[in-house]
Amino acid sequence: MCDLIIIGAGPAGMTAGIYAARAKLETLVIAGEFGGWIARENVEIENYPGFEKIPGKELIGRFKSHLESFGVETKTAEVFELKKQDGVFEVLAGEEKFSAKALIVATGASPRPAGIPGEKDFLGKGVCYCATCDGPLFAKKDVAVIGGGNAAFDAARFLAKFAAKVYVLEKNKEVSADAASREALERTGKARIITNARITKISGDNFVKGVAYYDAADPEKKEIALPVAGVFVKAGNSPAAEFLGNLVDLDEKGQIKINPQTNQTKTEGLFAAGDVTDAKYKQVVIAAGQGAVAALSAGLYLQNSKFQGSNSK
Repeated sequence: MCDLIIIGAGPAGMTAGIYAARAKLETLVIAGEFGGWIARENVEIENYPGFEKIPGKELIGRFKSHLESFGVETKTAEVFELKKQDGVFEVLAGEEKFSAKALIVATGASPRPAGIPGEKDFLGKGVCYCATCDGPLFAKKDVAVIGGGNAAFDAARFLAKFAAKVYVLEKNKEVSADAASREALERTGKARIITNARITKISGDNFVKGVAYYDAADPEKKEIALPVAGVFVKAGNSPAAEFLGNLVDLDEKGQIKINPQTNQTKTEGLFAAGDVTDAKYKQVVIAAGQGAVAALSAGLYLQNSKFQGSNSK
């Protein structure tokens, strides 16, 4: 039995761990990997206060070092089940079971398939979700990125280091990426941005050879084929909240509904932070801030709950 278990170790989870440690809460952080998507994607962070520009992996490394400096116990494992019984949370992770008086979920989100015909068929055969992982495989080849947000533009900018040409296909009339991301991609000189693109299929034989779309503004809806060797899907993320069952309420996107002031879920003592929540904006600094709020709220919950006077520090 510990005071607090934090599930997830991205910016939200590690910040929560730092704040919990400073509050002298006996804390355990459980995560399948430290850093979340930032540890996998080769991104430059340009909007985290105090750093004009810093590689995402370096920033996450600093988070981890800061967390470890407090001696917080960590465990690398996937959480399969969570339940609350007699006011205590029980967490099944790997082959072990852990108990805590309060819990913070900061499990983030994973890439969401776009549902394009051919997407599943060519997964691993030219269809990819991680530009950093697979981008170098497409050196001097043409590729397409599906999506028009910052994540899509960041992926396209990274791919431009290797690819001959990068097409960015956005279904809406305007892209949603911010001006800085758009300008950075334009400076590569390798990108073509196509809006109003309704993708109809990804095609090929053993590997991807093309992606087809039509212009939604075209009355005839003529199909246009782009010969590409790779298709990188950036259609948003799916929150990792399936294991929580009826302990939380989810919105239409599968995100955990929280009280925006305390990060409390519908279950007393269960808090959530970061990209797994229904917070409107998904940014590293916001996830970190949510982690801090969740930890402070968990500390107050422990102080005011029936556990007061027990071994909580």
